[in-house]
Amino acid sequence: MTWTAHVLTILPEMFPGPLGHSLAGRAEALGMWRLTVGDIRGFATDRHRSVDDTPFGGGPGMVMRPDVVDAALAASPAGLPAYYLSPRGRTIDQALVRDLAAGPGCTLLCGRFEGVDQRVLDARGLTELSLGDFVLSGGEPAAIALVDACVRLLPGVMGEAGSADEESFADDLLEYPHYTRPAVWAGRAVPEVLASGHHAKIRAWRRAEAERLTRERRPDLWNRYVARAASGGRAI
Repeated sequence: MTWTAHVLTILPEMFPGPLGHSLAGRAEALGMWRLTVGDIRGFATDRHRSVDDTPFGGGPGMVMRPDVVDAALAASPAGLPAYYLSPRGRTIDQALVRDLAAGPGCTLLCGRFEGVDQRVLDARGLTELSLGDFVLSGGEPAAIALVDACVRLLPGVMGEAGSADEESFADDLLEYPHYTRPAVWAGRAVPEVLASGHHAKIRAWRRAEAERLTRERRPDLWNRYVARAASGGRAI
């Protein structure tokens, strides 16, 4: 089965967007994955194609109607886990991305306005996911980011099979620094070890730099890395 991302949105013209270019675009053209888009407005029942209404209890903004959203979800491809992109959801991380990439794909509901009526989220058992601790105008940018992160992990999409193994978050570490030609630029030289040809020393340097950057910039990741090492995981 081809890995499939099905996106539900009131702005279908936002897709494929960046997903039609670079790695993701080439991979879709080669049939490595599929993107399908459902226009939520197509499931509205009035002549104005209304998808929202005023919130019970008062307050600003509008809320997406449960009947319209439910109809859109019911028409989505079978067998795909469904997620709602929401600021209050679980923060997306590389572990989640790996799990999604290993499955059949996903249906992604993009909210707008003040969000989606809670009843349809409960009835459908949607898991809420967040791109981070900030608020977007809608779920579409988060959906694009999540799909891109998953697609690049699909078999054959990236040039080298081992590329993903050394990236940031792959081992609870941030990625080490990279350098290329020229060897000296603006008075700054490439670290000597990288030009030494000594592969064991290069690996050790890269690991040390990844640990240093993680310790300095992401103490949350560093603590997790240390705890995993202490419990029998990769040694520091």
